[in-house]
Amino acid sequence: MTDATVKDAEPTPEVQPASPGYRSYALWLLLGIYTLNFLDRQVVNILAEPIKQDLGLKDWQLGALTGLAFAVFYTFLGIPIARLAEKGNRPMIIAVALAVWSAFTVVCGLAQNFLHLLLARIGVGVGEAGCSPPSHSLITDYTPKEKRASALAFYSMGIPLGSLVGMALGGLVADAHGWRVAFFVAGAPGLLLAAVAALTLKEPRKLLAAAAQAKAAEDSPTFKDAMKELGTKRSFWLIAFAGSLIAFVGYGHLAFYGSFFFRNHGPQLAELAAASGGLGPAGFVGTALGLIIGVFGAAGTFLGGQIADRAARKDIRAYVSVPAVAALAGIPFFIGAMMTGNAALALGLLAIPTLLNSLWYGPVFAAVQSLVQPRTRATAAAVLLFVVNLVGLGLGPLCVGLLSDSLAVSMGEAEGVRWALILSGVVGLVAALLFWLARRTIREEIVS
Repeated sequence: MTDATVKDAEPTPEVQPASPGYRSYALWLLLGIYTLNFLDRQVVNILAEPIKQDLGLKDWQLGALTGLAFAVFYTFLGIPIARLAEKGNRPMIIAVALAVWSAFTVVCGLAQNFLHLLLARIGVGVGEAGCSPPSHSLITDYTPKEKRASALAFYSMGIPLGSLVGMALGGLVADAHGWRVAFFVAGAPGLLLAAVAALTLKEPRKLLAAAAQAKAAEDSPTFKDAMKELGTKRSFWLIAFAGSLIAFVGYGHLAFYGSFFFRNHGPQLAELAAASGGLGPAGFVGTALGLIIGVFGAAGTFLGGQIADRAARKDIRAYVSVPAVAALAGIPFFIGAMMTGNAALALGLLAIPTLLNSLWYGPVFAAVQSLVQPRTRATAAAVLLFVVNLVGLGLGPLCVGLLSDSLAVSMGEAEGVRWALILSGVVGLVAALLFWLARRTIREEIVS
């Protein structure tokens, strides 16, 4: 297929299918959906210790529940769902996906053993696979090219905001009513928002004339064509693997932050919780970590999009330079947070790497959407998320859990989880290098 054919068949981003007011509404709605996506995905992290005690689990099983069980189906289903999104009704795909993962989050609260919870988490992963690829594609269709990184960064604020609500809400509800009720509360809102999405999100392709729509479907590239296009993009693969390593660190650490603080700062947490107004330890840690991840993660995500959009006007390589520098700069602060014996200082130091390691979302997602022809965008987003989540979400928590179990044999559980977190954090050095190497080719490979 020639470039001319693609351009003739595709409604390019410059032909805007929505008014500024509706675009703003759609972005806010998609942000809300993505916030629930991460709330339901991450709430299990703050519930890890009570679940471990109640069901008698090992750290590797916690890692599997927070990572591998979710990620395998999430990553492998993402690509076929993205292929469906290239031609199908993207708002309806998003709405159905939201209903499915919300229902399975509720089911998590009914689990009686590891297998039950494992299967429920797989169901959450199946549903959440239908969220980001069609959302990225919709946002790119709604948004002018010069605002793309900012729009995708705005959507990506759902990651820290969902983590904030999941950690805080999960901890508070678990303290008051137990971990099972926390799952019920986390899953219920998505069932309502799914109906809102189905009724109010517009599919831009419906604005095409019937003939143009038929021609667009006829000219849509096959998966083989899409992968052939991606195969020519060295920048894409460097970005994908760099992002996967950042995600490996982020997801691996997030899964065990609660365990780290409970095991290493238990007495201090009880004192801080009492001084904060009578919260329980789980409620205090969940709220503190949630605020750090939510506030500083959201700030980093927003700033990353803004910085990249402005810098990219002069040099498109900013899409990879920004995350490269940020990944490198956050490592010393993280090590300091892990090594200090002061719980309050540890929480404060975590704010800095949380902000820096969130800068990459907008620039990376915008770069990927710009590296391919319009009709390959949902597939490109799905392939990116396949790599990022299989390595990051699938292996990060599991590897940190296995390393923690291994080190605990000689060091004890408290030191085992501390050093598992520190050693896995060094992976960020490799991610920074890969982002920097992408600078060599990204200017020549950008097409839209």
